[in-house]
Amino acid sequence: MVAYPSELYALVTSWLYDHATRLTLDVLSAGPVPAHIGFVMDGNRRYAKHEGKAVKEGHADGFTSLQRVLECLLKLHVKCVTVYAFAIENFNRPPEEVDALMTLLREKLLEISQKGQLLEQYGVRLNVIGERSLLPLDVQEIAKQVEDMTARNDRAILNVCMPYASRNEITAAVRTLIDEEKPSVSSSGISEHDIDQSLETNIRGSPALDILIRTSGVHRLSDFMLWQCCDSTQVHYTPGYWPEFGLRDLVPILLDYQLKRWGTQASLALS
Repeated sequence: MVAYPSELYALVTSWLYDHATRLTLDVLSAGPVPAHIGFVMDGNRRYAKHEGKAVKEGHADGFTSLQRVLECLLKLHVKCVTVYAFAIENFNRPPEEVDALMTLLREKLLEISQKGQLLEQYGVRLNVIGERSLLPLDVQEIAKQVEDMTARNDRAILNVCMPYASRNEITAAVRTLIDEEKPSVSSSGISEHDIDQSLETNIRGSPALDILIRTSGVHRLSDFMLWQCCDSTQVHYTPGYWPEFGLRDLVPILLDYQLKRWGTQASLALS
């Protein structure tokens, strides 16, 4: 079968991209790899407007970007990825947009968890983190189903925060400590360590947050992982919209992480 010029171009381009991606990941894997990366996946709506698409298409393209980025990170053996999928305040958006997002969540949570799909391929356990009682009942059921389906996967973790607010997570952790009446609380008050260990992200086995990335050029955390962003967390703001985010954006961030790690190790060796 003879390939037409356009088809041949597409085949060659795809081959070159795959090999360039593989080579890039091989180079990155030779250095220190972060254990936990968080994403504020911002800019789906503005991307849709810029491309002349419906808002729901922008969110769908954002999920495609998530799959692409997640696979790269899993190939690098990043242990944990946490994504800000839906903020509690997002319920204030137009009802048709909220409904479209819920429909997308229904479809995509099940899709990536099916046999042979991304989570099974890489042994990823999925956790839904946040005030899930605010979700429609069927979405709550799907979230529980997906968690059960991936519960035995032990090579990596994907935390999907929905609907989420960091202040709610911290408040819930304090409330849990008080309700459980732990000895440390009654004898000396609630410590930072107590709160840290009671956060939902930590209860689910997530390591310390190494890198936090927010797309679309907005420089704020928007109530995402406020407690987890400690002194050692590297925060990066990238200019492009989330559906456009890819390996070309990720590489300089990971190289910066590696250079700083090597610098820290060198300083310790000289001290």
